[in-house]
Amino acid sequence: MQFENLNVIDPLQRALIKEGYTTPTPIQAQAIPHLLKGEDLMGIAQTGTGKTAAFVLPVLQRMVEEKKVSVPGAPRVLVLAPTRELAAQIDQSFATYGQFLRFKHTAVYGGVKQGPQVRALSRGVDTLVATPGRLLDLMDQGYIKLKDVEYFILDEADRMLDMGFANDVRKIVSTLPKKRHSLFFAATMSQEVGKLAGKFLTNPVRIEVAPQATMVESVEQRILFVDQNNKDALLQGLLKQNNFKRVLVFTRTKRRADKVASMLYKNRIRADSIHGDKSQNQRTQALNSFKSGRVQVLVATDIAARGIDVEDISHVINYDLPNEAESYVHRIGRTGRAGANGTAYSFCAADERNFLREIEKLIKMRIELMDHRYHSEQAKNAVGAAAKPASKGSRSRRAPRNARQENVRRSGPRKPYQPSRRR
Repeated sequence: MQFENLNVIDPLQRALIKEGYTTPTPIQAQAIPHLLKGEDLMGIAQTGTGKTAAFVLPVLQRMVEEKKVSVPGAPRVLVLAPTRELAAQIDQSFATYGQFLRFKHTAVYGGVKQGPQVRALSRGVDTLVATPGRLLDLMDQGYIKLKDVEYFILDEADRMLDMGFANDVRKIVSTLPKKRHSLFFAATMSQEVGKLAGKFLTNPVRIEVAPQATMVESVEQRILFVDQNNKDALLQGLLKQNNFKRVLVFTRTKRRADKVASMLYKNRIRADSIHGDKSQNQRTQALNSFKSGRVQVLVATDIAARGIDVEDISHVINYDLPNEAESYVHRIGRTGRAGANGTAYSFCAADERNFLREIEKLIKMRIELMDHRYHSEQAKNAVGAAAKPASKGSRSRRAPRNARQENVRRSGPRKPYQPSRRR
């Protein structure tokens, strides 16, 4: 199937061809026909499946066909995203796919001054991509009215709930017109997401492009048992191999991300970190350096990594195993995209052994063991209390329930790791 078989209009096809896309992904092939008909939709698809284009293309096409003019401060399309990186990425997708169309778009999110965002809104925008916190702030100040919204898209609904945005989403939706076209996308279909979808969608079509927790077939997975005090040495050894070109490393906490990035930088491995305690400028700079290849390794937390859409990530390394098994699925899905091969290495210390058991239970497979010089039999065979995190540190291992703070907090740690200042 080609995009032309989906009745995509010529200006959009030209943009797709220019970007090198001719064949739709499964989520695009299934979703676009329903969305062009104006049906509500619940899409279950993980990051990297092409879900952004699955809603951007039909929304742009329907806007063109309706030939309406936007009113300042009153967008026709509203997309809610949980993180500022994802919001910026979606806004860029509208620009990319709509490059041969006449329409206005912008994104609003916290962590930066609101002045430029307010000025863009005052000129009128057709599509608005926003994080909940900044959107509510601008609504309260009277800069945005949602009375003309015709298309409402909630992206990564599951992560939105995980991050504590449920009440914000309900408040925003309560101001939308009753008659609208609504789309929900999530990587997993939890009971909470189902309840939210049932409340805001009308007779939705449900599309699931792959069973939940299905691994990307092109990702090779390996587990490396190692003591906590040997993780740094193991990571350095892996990264100094020639095939580790662009590597995304995951840690469980923000402080740990800085610590790992700093350790790598001191050992002459080009690395940077990205998390919610960094300013928007720092996060943008780190991401751009990673995309351009100036930085080989980006160390990230789970929340900050949502919205990172970087091509050709050769490896994902779980320096810390996630305490939520589904996060493992999201993490390794960052590599092995678009038919390319990828590799995911996961370090497992004794106090993470139970996390590994939960991951293997979810994905219904045993991850292949990789031998290495720092192999730990103690970690491999840990059971009972030894296989659990210490109670003192268990609180820091939990993902934050209300990540609105993660999304808009401007104050960082006392001495944040900023390698860009040293370059």
